[in-house]
Amino acid sequence: MDKKFKIAIVDDESEILNMLSRFLQRSGQYDIVTFLNPVNAVATIDDSYDAVLLDIMMPQMGGLEALEKIMDKNPNQKVIMMTAYSTLDKVLKSHKEGATHYLMKPFNSLDSVEKKLQEVLRG
Repeated sequence: MDKKFKIAIVDDESEILNMLSRFLQRSGQYDIVTFLNPVNAVATIDDSYDAVLLDIMMPQMGGLEALEKIMDKNPNQKVIMMTAYSTLDKVLKSHKEGATHYLMKPFNSLDSVEKKLQEVLRG
């Protein structure tokens, strides 16, 4: 059997976590670990994760701060930032901190999320 990709999804909205988790698990290609709290995510995510889907706006810790901490531990980590509040400043900061890609919420489709994830995993 092919290796499954280990994916972390970090978002303070449980609906988003559940929706993405269920959608991505249906293909059988991913082991999904979800984090409602970015502080727990930062403490847990290590180099065993193939990719991280990370929300930018979270109350406990901002996504850019979480990104910086994740990248400090794992400089080669593949991270896709997610946000409903896009500003050029945040996009540029997230790329500077090492984010691979950016997704706008609400998502055009869940297929577009998986397509972006596949692109990142293969790239």
